[in-house]
Amino acid sequence: MQPIIRVHNLSKRYRIGRVERYRTLRESIVRSVAAPARIARAMFSATARDRAHDAERHVWALRDVSFDVMPGEVLGLIGRNGAGKSTLLKLLSRITEPTAGRAEIYGRVGSLLEVGTGFHFELTGRENIFLSGAILGMRRAEIQRKFDEIVAFAEVEKFVDTPIKHYSSGMHVRLGFAVAAHLEPEILLVDEVLAVGDVAFQKKCMGKMGDVARAGRTIIFVSHNMASIESLCSSCLLIGSGRLEAQGAPAEIVMRYMTSELRGHGGVRSLVEHEGRRGGSIPVMRSVSLHAGDQVATGIARMGSPFEAAVEFNAPHPIRPALGITLKTAEGMPLFGVSNRWTNQGADAQRVSSGTITCGFESLPLMPGTYLLDLHFGDFGDPSRDLDIIRDAISFEVAPADLLGTGMLPNPADGPIFWTAKWKAGTAGR
Repeated sequence: MQPIIRVHNLSKRYRIGRVERYRTLRESIVRSVAAPARIARAMFSATARDRAHDAERHVWALRDVSFDVMPGEVLGLIGRNGAGKSTLLKLLSRITEPTAGRAEIYGRVGSLLEVGTGFHFELTGRENIFLSGAILGMRRAEIQRKFDEIVAFAEVEKFVDTPIKHYSSGMHVRLGFAVAAHLEPEILLVDEVLAVGDVAFQKKCMGKMGDVARAGRTIIFVSHNMASIESLCSSCLLIGSGRLEAQGAPAEIVMRYMTSELRGHGGVRSLVEHEGRRGGSIPVMRSVSLHAGDQVATGIARMGSPFEAAVEFNAPHPIRPALGITLKTAEGMPLFGVSNRWTNQGADAQRVSSGTITCGFESLPLMPGTYLLDLHFGDFGDPSRDLDIIRDAISFEVAPADLLGTGMLPNPADGPIFWTAKWKAGTAGR
């Protein structure tokens, strides 16, 4: 099967502080005739210092990016702000021309890159729907067949005959997405613009993009919502500083991105001289390491993943170790605590002077964000006190994951705890 999009060494360079001026035909002809003489003068007059200074005035927004997209593939683009994701979509949609390289596209392209992309602000919503369809190469009858569905999806029935310069930003987004998704382009390019809409609209858009993907059309989707990327996309690209850093399965690429962005303590921290140790403590705890389902320490854990905290200790005399952990938000608000004192696990164990005690969670019940651990280390032989207490012993990040298979996350305003439930609806009286 032939790729529907082929990108080969695509590059885009911008000159800093320069606004491109459009020339008349006469100016272009005169400039072309004078070009040989101008180039010759530049070669003799330019110094190495001048050339270096000129290089400093340019920035590569995209550099040597190559990849293929197969028909029906849903490709996610992720990366930090300024990485080059939007520039790549603009090159694919032919809004701007590449400085070097090429992009081969085999099919009609519908794009939603920013509010009102492709709209004429003096025209009404109705007129813009037909204009957008015509640009996509659709016949009027095809557009008319989809018209009512587009208007209903965008929720602009009352304003469809109003010039869109009077629309709110939300109305622009709704109509723009509805047109791009419903007029059946072979390729749909969607930027982070959907973040402008409200939660209900975002959910509706995700559902529609899922429908488009299941219909076999190709989507390239830029988003900072990692759960949406995992839910919707079949493959993913990580863009960094204008270059393609990684390509692969969405879960793998998302985890790589989150790990690189949120380094923290790397999942390991020495506790020997920790500033959070409570006065009067015996410095028994030596280090703490965090693990998320494997043996490698990490400062990043995905929602719902297995999670483990391992504390290495060295006591002045043999003990039966007891470990309590309080999990807190980044602001210091306690969420919950656990301790093997409460379960008596280890109460009858052999006494040791040194070793490691581990606390594990089968599924981490936390929303995305930054969290802290308080550690309380004691001896089952002395239940009256803890030997060593360290506040804010280590921090870690929780990365989003599409645990529910919907591409949606609970509202972060509802709190930091993630919990699932079973739902059952019945008739009245049951």
